[in-house]
Amino acid sequence: MTRTAARELAVRLCFAAQLSGEDTADTLASFFTPEYFETLAEEDPIFASYPDEQQMAYIRQLTGLVYEHYYELSQEIENYARGWSVERISKIAATILRCAMCEILYIDDVPPAAAANEAVELAKRYEEPETAAFINGILGSFIRDKLPEMAQPAETTPDE
Repeated sequence: MTRTAARELAVRLCFAAQLSGEDTADTLASFFTPEYFETLAEEDPIFASYPDEQQMAYIRQLTGLVYEHYYELSQEIENYARGWSVERISKIAATILRCAMCEILYIDDVPPAAAANEAVELAKRYEEPETAAFINGILGSFIRDKLPEMAQPAETTPDE
């Protein structure tokens, strides 16, 4: 299983936890029993291989961060969605945004541009093209504001 697949599983778990109102830890515990996971493999290729310990650690970290910062992330979405409340955005799009924002803010080994790109690719799988573009715009503005050093070209000194 790749990091991309682990990320998609994390998004799905955050989405399921949001719909059920459960803590993501509870959703994780019931979802990742080998028996349940195996039954899902027949329905969707993402479940073809069970995550290894490193991938599980990443999934736990990301879902935990989304749960811990849920309201803060929802506020960030509204700040950057300009005129859109988080309730007007589809639940899966908002979940994708929360996960990407968590990666950008809290997970050091995920480059912000990679988090944004992965979010857009996920959105293309689950949403209309306009929504993927909307997510791209929100994350681009978010990165420029939160990490301005990424938006600035590297300073160079003239040759002597």
